[in-house]
Amino acid sequence: MPAPEGFDYDVRGGEVVISHHGRRATVLRGTAAARFLDDVGDGDSSSDQELMARATGNYRRGNERTAKDHPRNKGR
Repeated sequence: MPAPEGFDYDVRGGEVVISHHGRRATVLRGTAAARFLDDVGDGDSSSDQELMARATGNYRRGNERTAKDHPRNKGR
């Protein structure tokens, strides 16, 4: 599985705005924002990219190949 890339974050007041390839993906507020800022480093390492991907829900779950072969997904 390739490592996530293209995530960036910006702190605006009490909010953390996470973007993916320049488009806003999610906004964290309150304790979620504080916990994220405690965990993240400079934002460029692969672990920080993984953290941002998980915060946005934009990460692979490992079942894409089997889901592709499911009967309801045929022809998509």
